[in-house]
Amino acid sequence: MANAIPTFVTHYHLAGKRPFLNLSDLPESELAHVMRDLERQRATSGLKRVFGPRYMHLRRLTEARLYELFLQAGGMPERKVPHYFVLGSSEWYRGLAPDTREVVLPLMDLPTEVTSFTYPDSFTAMAFGPQFGLPLQPRPYHNQVFRLPQLEEVVAQHGLPGDGAVDGYEGYAHRPFEKYIEVQVWSDQPIRSLLDARDHRSA
Repeated sequence: MANAIPTFVTHYHLAGKRPFLNLSDLPESELAHVMRDLERQRATSGLKRVFGPRYMHLRRLTEARLYELFLQAGGMPERKVPHYFVLGSSEWYRGLAPDTREVVLPLMDLPTEVTSFTYPDSFTAMAFGPQFGLPLQPRPYHNQVFRLPQLEEVVAQHGLPGDGAVDGYEGYAHRPFEKYIEVQVWSDQPIRSLLDARDHRSA
């Protein structure tokens, strides 16, 4: 079935780094260093994800709006910013970096009170892009944060986003972006064992 809903979520992360490292959790003193390192990786190691000078401003606006809408929807977040997953898998996301690693969890293991989703990713759905010169084609599911019990209804109405990378990665941030459903987990508990792991070789 074309719109069969995946029964798992995937968190992608860079090889050599443990999963669930979140830029928004960093103090300013560390953030600048990490951002410089990410830009260095873009220049030297094939990392395709864009982290421009305005990235964190856009991200903070997006995450503040996510948090606000999740509360309005009846969510009970335990974190100010979430841990990020895609619904199912995404070949496009996997291709953003060489040797991308992943963590896969059953969708049913995510507590509904601390889990939300946006259609598509939250940067697009929260619609702050035009303030930064980025394109947006408004959709009826933008500016919304959904709860997990709504997933079947949303997919039935809108289908699943296309995941293909046929248009490549060059300049992707300046094209309309509708490639996957993003799942946000607003608690450390569902991934506690992974957060406590210290073996970075498998992270």
